[in-house]
Amino acid sequence: MMRCCQGQETQLMVKSIKKFEYDITKHPSGEFQKLAYFCTAEGECRVDQLPADQTGILKDILNEKGALGWELVQLSFGKDGLLAFWKREISAT
Repeated sequence: MMRCCQGQETQLMVKSIKKFEYDITKHPSGEFQKLAYFCTAEGECRVDQLPADQTGILKDILNEKGALGWELVQLSFGKDGLLAFWKREISAT
């Protein structure tokens, strides 16, 4: 049994744990001219009938946050627009 190194291993494990901060942004349906979101009876959902210029709006939202280090976790669609859930790594102090 090696008791001499247990403290060092614990310190290394604590240093390697990533820490994140989170953000939620709301994007009203008015930003999109046409957005059709469908769910099947099996629960499979998809965005459909989204014109190319409208995908550009969504791409711009993703790229703006991505340039600031945010990673998209999930999009949630509703009748009033969409919510975007983001995370980014923060430095451990």
